[in-house]
Amino acid sequence: QVQLVESGGGLVQAGGSLRLSCAPSGRTFTSYTMAWFRQAPGKEREFVAANIWTGGNTYYTYLSDSVKGRFTISRVYAKNTVALQMNSLKPEDTAVYYCAAGLTATRDPAKYEYYYWGQGTQVTVSS
Repeated sequence: QVQLVESGGGLVQAGGSLRLSCAPSGRTFTSYTMAWFRQAPGKEREFVAANIWTGGNTYYTYLSDSVKGRFTISRVYAKNTVALQMNSLKPEDTAVYYCAAGLTATRDPAKYEYYYWGQGTQVTVSS
């Protein structure tokens, strides 16, 4: 069974940092785009960042404007994991964060078809 398992969420004060990790099991995702989304209470799911496969061992990253300069996404190829490093956290970053895997397409990575999703990990930023 294919699973994406997120870890690393928690409670942090504004200005602090957290590192989320996504560990796939059941298959490898080296030729997939791996992304992070989040959903705050009462809001729609929001794209956060993607590590986009472009062929071979080549990837590039794409971040939403709301997190650019504060978050980074990285992939550990050998471990088949993807991480989201979140710095300078703000209360508005509070949400459940989801890892997703999908196929690279030519359009906006926020709109790719993501076929696999994790269960989510809670991130709470206090003011």
